[in-house]
Amino acid sequence: MPGFEIFGDEERKQVNDVLDSGILMRYGFDGLRNNHWKAKEFENNFAKKMQSKYCQLVSSGTSALTIALASAGIGAGDEVIMPVFTFVASFESILALGAIPVLVDIDDTLTLDPKAVEAAITSKTKCVMPVHMCGSMADLNALQTICDKNQLLLLEDACQAIGGSYNGKPLGSIGDLGCFSFDFVKTITCGEGGAVITNNKDYYVNSDQYQDHGHDHVGKDRGAETHPNMGYNYRISELHAAVGVAQLEKLDAILEIQKKNYTLVREMLETLEGVTFRRVPEGGEENYSFLSFFLPTEELTKKAINALSEAGVEANFYWYTNNWHYINGWEHLRNIKSLTNVTPEVRNQLEKLNTTDFSKSDAVMSRTISSLLKISWTDEEVLERAEKIKKAIVSVL
Repeated sequence: MPGFEIFGDEERKQVNDVLDSGILMRYGFDGLRNNHWKAKEFENNFAKKMQSKYCQLVSSGTSALTIALASAGIGAGDEVIMPVFTFVASFESILALGAIPVLVDIDDTLTLDPKAVEAAITSKTKCVMPVHMCGSMADLNALQTICDKNQLLLLEDACQAIGGSYNGKPLGSIGDLGCFSFDFVKTITCGEGGAVITNNKDYYVNSDQYQDHGHDHVGKDRGAETHPNMGYNYRISELHAAVGVAQLEKLDAILEIQKKNYTLVREMLETLEGVTFRRVPEGGEENYSFLSFFLPTEELTKKAINALSEAGVEANFYWYTNNWHYINGWEHLRNIKSLTNVTPEVRNQLEKLNTTDFSKSDAVMSRTISSLLKISWTDEEVLERAEKIKKAIVSVL
C-alpha cells in the first residue's frame, strides 16, 4: 500500500485512451468516445472481483457511504451505529443525509464491538456500519446475527480493507452493501474515487440514480432520461476510472507483496515479550496493508512511538492522538462545529459524546501502533525496517 507506488505504462495507456477520445464524462457522447467506457469497464471488473452482482463507481469513498445509505432509504432521524475508531468520512456520510451517527466502542479487532452495538440499538436504529480499519475486519458473523435479529441494514465500510476476506468472501460483499475508497493513498487508487457493491438490485438502481442527479440512465439520449427520484452529483470521471481499470489488474500482486512484507515484520516482533497483535476474527484474512500491534501500557506505547520517530522509522501511526481517525480528535463533531444548522435529534446525540464513557476503546487505542507496509520496499529494506522497529520497542520495554 498504496497503489500509486507502482504507477506505470498500464495506467498511462488507460488514461491516454480517454484523452485521445476527448470524452472525460462517463455518460453520453457515444459516437465520439471510440467505444471507451472506462467507468463501465471498472464497474464490471470490480463487481466480478468482489463476487457481487452490482457495482456503482462514484467520486470518493465518502460519497460511496453516503450513496449506499441513501440507496437503502436511510435519512433524517434514522440512527446509524458506527465505531469510534474510523475516518471522519463515516460520520460525515451519515450527517450529510440528516441521519444520526451513534458512536460505540471497539474491541481488540480495532473494529466494532458486537456487544456495544447490541446495547446501542433503539427503535430509531436502521443500520450498523462496521469499518474494517487498517486492513482487517469486524466480527461479521456476530454483527450479521444482530442485524438479522433486529431487521437492520449491515453496511460494510471496506475503504481500508480491499482484498481482505471473511469466510472465503471478499470484505464488502458480506453485508447488504459494501463501500470502497480509491483515493490517492489506498491499496489501489484512482486518485479520487469510490465504489458501492451490492447483490440487491433495488439498492443498485437507487445508487445509480442518486449519484447522477436522479437520471434513470435508460436509453441513449441523456436529455430524454427521466428522474424517478432526486439525486446529487457524485459521479466519477472517465479519467479517474481509467486509472482504476489498470490498478485493479494489479491488486492480486499488491496483496501478495503486502502479505510478504507483513510476515517479515511480524515474525520479527513476535519474538518480543510484551508485544501482542490485533485480533483477526476466525475465518478472516487481512489485506496486510498495516501491521497493528499492542504494547502493555499507554506510557510504553507513547515512548515507543517517540523511539521510532527518533530512529527515523516512518509511517508508524499512533491513532489515539490522531486528529482524523479517533474520537479524541473529533472536537468539531463533539462541539457541533457545523456551517449549517443540525436537527435537534442530531444535536442531542452529538452532545452525548462529551459525556459518554469510551474508556474501553481508550484502553485499546492508547496501546495500539499501526505500521504501514509499502509495496515498493525490497526484502532488505523491509528487514532493515523490522530490525529498527524491534530495536525501538526493546528500548522501552
